[in-house]
This record gives sequence, C-alpha cells and structure tokens, in this order.
Amino acid sequence: MSGIVGIVHLDGAPVDIPLLQRMTDSLAFRGPDAQRIWAAGPVGFGHALMCVTNDTDHEVQPASLDGRAFEEKIWIVADARVDDRSEIIRKLRAAGREIAVRVPDHELILHAYHVWGSACVDHLVGDFAFAIWDGMQRRLFCARDHFGVKPFYYVQIGKAFIFSNTLDCLRLHPTVSSGLNDLAIADFLLFDFNQDPTTTSFTDIRRLSPAHVLICERGDVSTNRYWTLSVTEPIYKRGQDCVEHFRELMDAAVADRLRTESVALLMSGGLDSATVAASAQGILTRQGSTSGLCAYTEVFDSLIPHKERHYAGMVATALNIPIKFHVSDDFPLFGDANPSSDLPEPAHTVWPNSNPIQFRQIARRSRVALTGMGADPMFSSLLSVHFRQLLQRGYFGRALADAVHYLVTEGRLSRLYVRTRYRRWFPSRSDGPFYPIWLNKDLEKQLGLRERWERFNRVTSLATAVRPVAHAAVVASIWPIMFEGYDSGATHIPLEVRHPFFVLRLATFLLSLPALPWCSDKQLLREAARGVLPNAVRLRRKSPLITDPLISLLRKPESEWVDHFAPVSALERYVLRNRVPKVFNEGESWTAWIHLRPLSLNFWLRRTFGSVIRN
Repeated sequence: MSGIVGIVHLDGAPVDIPLLQRMTDSLAFRGPDAQRIWAAGPVGFGHALMCVTNDTDHEVQPASLDGRAFEEKIWIVADARVDDRSEIIRKLRAAGREIAVRVPDHELILHAYHVWGSACVDHLVGDFAFAIWDGMQRRLFCARDHFGVKPFYYVQIGKAFIFSNTLDCLRLHPTVSSGLNDLAIADFLLFDFNQDPTTTSFTDIRRLSPAHVLICERGDVSTNRYWTLSVTEPIYKRGQDCVEHFRELMDAAVADRLRTESVALLMSGGLDSATVAASAQGILTRQGSTSGLCAYTEVFDSLIPHKERHYAGMVATALNIPIKFHVSDDFPLFGDANPSSDLPEPAHTVWPNSNPIQFRQIARRSRVALTGMGADPMFSSLLSVHFRQLLQRGYFGRALADAVHYLVTEGRLSRLYVRTRYRRWFPSRSDGPFYPIWLNKDLEKQLGLRERWERFNRVTSLATAVRPVAHAAVVASIWPIMFEGYDSGATHIPLEVRHPFFVLRLATFLLSLPALPWCSDKQLLREAARGVLPNAVRLRRKSPLITDPLISLLRKPESEWVDHFAPVSALERYVLRNRVPKVFNEGESWTAWIHLRPLSLNFWLRRTFGSVIRN
C-alpha cells in the first residue's frame, strides 16, 4: 500500500519541489515506512511507502528501469498489487524481458509498459492506481483497476495537472479551490453517495473511473475505458466439477491477497466471509504457518438480538484461528462523527460504526485485512426470471427438474424465504427509499433533482447477461465508493483492506453460472463449505437483522439531540432545516435513515469548512 502524488506542468514550468515534498509528507499516515520524491523539470512524483507484502521490504519509488538521461526515462509511481504474477512474468519473459521472480509489483507494471505501452493494462490484473511519465513521448499515462478498489483523483487547472490516490492531498495544492460540487452533494442527500463516477464532492477534483486509463499529452487530457464486464454465455458444470473449480479460483484470489505473514479477517458469522477465512486458513496451513491469521467480528450483546458472536465463534473454532470480538452496544448515534474522523467526502455514518476503532486494533497487529464483500451481488438471482426464461424457451422438463431439485436440496423447505419474496412482490411504502421533502427548492429546480432521483431508482440491467440482476449489482456505482471508504485515504489508518470476491476470473465465473442450481441461496458456497465449515453455518438462513440498530438507538433518551441540531450556514444551500422531520423514536428504518442525512452533511461541512464555505 502506498500514497502517491504527482505534478506535471504542461507549459514546461519547473515543479515546486518544496510543495511536492509537503504533499508527499502529508501521505505519511498511509505510507509510514518511507517518503520519497523525484522531480525533473516540469514533472515530479511523490511516494509514501507502507510495506504490506513480502515483496515490498526493499521497494523504492518513484522508480525507473534505466539510467539514461531524463528525456529518455520512463518513471512510475504506483499504489498497486499485481495478481497472477507468474503469468505476467511468463509473458514478459517471452517478450524478451529479464524478470526476477520477486520483482516488486510496480516494476512489473513498468516492464509491462515498456513492452506493450498503453496496452499494458490489458495484461494486468489486481488492484492498482498508477501513473507513468514517459519522457520519450512527453506523456503521462495513468490507470485505475477494473473494479475501482484503488482510488485515483486528479485536477487540471490551467497548465497544471495534479494527481493522487488521496483526495485530501490534492487540496493542499494552492491552485485547488474548496468549492463544492453541488450535484455530488445533492446525490449524497438523495442516494447516500455520488452517482457520477468521474466527479467528487469538490468542483476542481475529479475521479478516474474504474477500468479507465488517463493520458495527459501535449496539453490535452483524455480518458478511455479499457475493460467492460460482459458475461453473456452461461457455464454449465456438473456437481463436484463446479465446486472444485470455484475452490481453485477462490484460493487463487485469496493467495494473491495474502503474500504476508500477518493477516486479519473481517469476519461475520455468515457464509461469505467464512468462505474467505476457510480459504486463507487452508492456504497458510499448506504453507506451514497459520499463526499470523486472526478474525475480527463486530457484535451486539444487548442493543439488538444478534447471533454473530455465536456463529463467528463456531467458524473460528472449526478453522482453529483466534478471534476478537468488538462490542458495539454502547456506541451513540454518530459515534464516529467527531473532528478526528476527517472524512474527505460526506458519509452517512449514523448507526454504530466500529470500523475506525476496529481498524486501529487490527493495524497494531496486521497491515492487511480480508473481507467477504462481493458474494451478495455476484450470486444475485431471481428464480421467477430463471423459470420464465426456461418456459419461454420450451424447456418444460428442465424447469420441473430445477424446481424439484431446488425444493429438496438440504432441507431447502426451511430456507424458502417466503416473507422476503412476498415483500419483493408486494412492497409497502416503508420498504424502500423515498424522495425527501427538505431539499432546497432552488437547487432542486436548478439541478433537476426529482427527475434524477426517479431515473436512478428505475431498475436497469443488461438483458443479454446470464443473470441480469447480478450483472447490474456488480457494476453498480456504489462499489468503488465503498472501496474508497475502506481505503486508508478515508480512514487515515495504515491498513490495506482487500476483497477476494472482486477478482476478474472469479467474478466472470460466478456471473456465468445460471441461477439454479448454484446461485440461488448461494448453493455453490454451501457445497464448497461442506466438511470445512460447521453445518450450522453452512446451512444458515440468510436473513436481515431482526431489529435495526438505528431504530433501537433512536429509542434511547440520549438520542433526542438529533432533532435539535444547529445547522452551519453552508447547509442552507442544500437543505431547508425547518422542513427536516423529527426522527427521535422513529420506528421506520428508511424514514429515519433518510431524514438523518442532513445531519451527516452538517457534521461534514462543519469539520471541513467551519461555519461557511471558502471558495
């Protein structure tokens, strides 16, 4: 994990080296092991290193492969982990490059650029954000990974181009204003996050979208998509063949994300994170060491009925790994909304959010944590669509066989989710989001917010996908935002959080599977866990929390203050404070959640700007 920053002056003016050093030093929280800059004429890079894998102990960035004059050099600065290293090393050797087995990841990327130029991204897999200065072509080439796990922000003002993987770092540059992007702030109030993957909450600062490259050349900046998730042909694998193939892909994804001797598991008592934990434990056992593995689980003991302590404990016992429980019963509303949590953009952290405390606890022992995020969208399926497609094609026999197999598999009758299906078919008004009444009317009209809300709440999917609902869920714009929330640039904690389900080969395989027999109720995970995880976990029903922690907290007397918050003056541009309803003692989750968004924004505006916005 690294902090990266760069400045390129398109008019040839020299880089302000003290400024570059200050911006690099500001990244020390995410790269505490070394900070280093390189500058030559109009170009300068900065890098803050945190050693997280066995290959980074002697890593030095910014880096170049040759010792020729600056005009002919190619330099890189990267926050990157390259997966499937043996395959890309094989390709590079076939192209005539001399590559050591333990070459650092950033050097692999640089070799790939030397061989394939801008097409290097077609050969890279993993999580990465990097920039390459090509002195021979006088060109800056930047790229972000396929799913957007690593952030990349940039600014172009006049003849200056500045980039970083940390938003707050860019705000240190004197030419970058504090002006807010009104549409991004409105999106936060409507949807919890910005719907435009190319912008941020600040007018001057932009995002490079996932699976995109950026080229800055001869004063022009252009971006292009280099990859699109497209899965249109189903894969039919029989029984154990499918299970074994999944295990191989999952093990490869987890192994690429280990590469270190101490790893944390963000583990609930559910099947997704337990699958990742089982894979990690198996890999380390085969390598002869499991002492560096430890699970961390958030639990409620009294605030709400909660069974994660029981089920997560069963998983830890079965896998023989230590587990630490973090009890969140005593967290107040907005418990982490204080001046020490300097979030770079608004975030709706209402109910107990133990991540900052839990991450600090983990960081004292490990620098890498694995999650189970991604299984839900990749296994998404609608049985009604599955059976309708079969009947439309005249596959009556298969439809009957699928129905019978579905009902009799492993006591499925206890996991029909009748209530969930009924609520999906006959939703009540309280089962989903609604348009808020407290938006500033002038802004609402200026930005067309009601039409925007209606457009983004329409269900859309790729009709040609094997499972359209899964494809739409995986490519949803919320995932890069969630990844950025786990990133050190937001948490300010030196911990790299990795997500094994978001891997190209694994995602492509899972999205190629038909709904039955493998995806509905995540049957593939349940089969893969047979003999590995306890049956109580393997066959556990997937169900939401019995009681929403937010609703429980709103019933506590000490939460009454949320109805009486004083707005900062900057809030009135977006929210009519006197139209925000009271939420103390509110019983509907969506109602409480939506009407608390103005308070979240108020906290962020106060932390970021004080009482007024300075442009």
